[in-house]
Amino acid sequence: MTSVIFMGTPQFSAPILSSLIEHDYDVLAVVTQPDRRVGRKHVLTASPVKQVAVDHNIEVLQPEKISGSPEMQQAIDLAPDLIVTAAFGQFLPTKLLKAAKVAAVNVHASLLPKYRGGAPVHYAIMNGDKETGVSIMFMEKKMDAGDILSQKAIPITDQDDVGSMFDKLSDLGRDLLLETLPKLLAGEITPVKQDEDQVSFSPTIKSDEERVDITLSARLFDCKVRALRPFPTAHIYLNGVQTKLWRVAVLDEQTDLKPGQVVSRDKHHLAIATGEHGVISLEELQPAGKPKLSITDFLNGTTDELAVGEQVAE
Repeated sequence: MTSVIFMGTPQFSAPILSSLIEHDYDVLAVVTQPDRRVGRKHVLTASPVKQVAVDHNIEVLQPEKISGSPEMQQAIDLAPDLIVTAAFGQFLPTKLLKAAKVAAVNVHASLLPKYRGGAPVHYAIMNGDKETGVSIMFMEKKMDAGDILSQKAIPITDQDDVGSMFDKLSDLGRDLLLETLPKLLAGEITPVKQDEDQVSFSPTIKSDEERVDITLSARLFDCKVRALRPFPTAHIYLNGVQTKLWRVAVLDEQTDLKPGQVVSRDKHHLAIATGEHGVISLEELQPAGKPKLSITDFLNGTTDELAVGEQVAE
């Protein structure tokens, strides 16, 4: 039986771990982030990966930082055949990578060398890409730079957001890993080096990048909203109030109004101008300090006129 140390944290990783267990890989230990306090009540919550490990009585290691930790030495001492990572979120020291008797491999949610880094799904949607995918690769110290063992692509639809794509890519990564590992163990794969001229990066989204530029085209405006839904959530300033955007719609019309001006409005509808003469309908939003609202409920509760031609968004 092939022994594995699995390293991952979010829901994306959990089905991948489950599949290894179900297909008789000997998971010696799981390395995941420490429990975090979640929600308004700050309830101490285990990661989805830890929950899977606990359900299967697998040892869980939870270092705040893996490099130089006692947990890293524990993992090295276990001497697994494979180290498998999926959205673990930390660099792994070379000493740890070399502890794997066969290989250390990563399940990365992009078509490498495109979108190395921590937010590949967000950037693929944000940039309006028509497809993304999963790469299984050898791990090395440099971020997401290892030779590629296998890849598979899937389309990004106009309805997809980062939540739906994470679910799709998790399933794709699970299946592709299960196809790839037996071939790797049998020596039937010729790794492919990444083309460094084609490399792009997807660093973790910073708070100042959550604001939507009102001068974006209507399509890219919608892409950014979907790329940050359900986390960390896009926003604009609507009549001076920071307002989260949960859902917008691209309208099949153009306008000569300036970005941020009201194009049309009634009791159930508010459309604003964007860049490139586009028009966006605001469908679901959340002003600071208020619950998520449909546009109808928002308009019923506002005292602002939001008249056609008025500059309301920035």
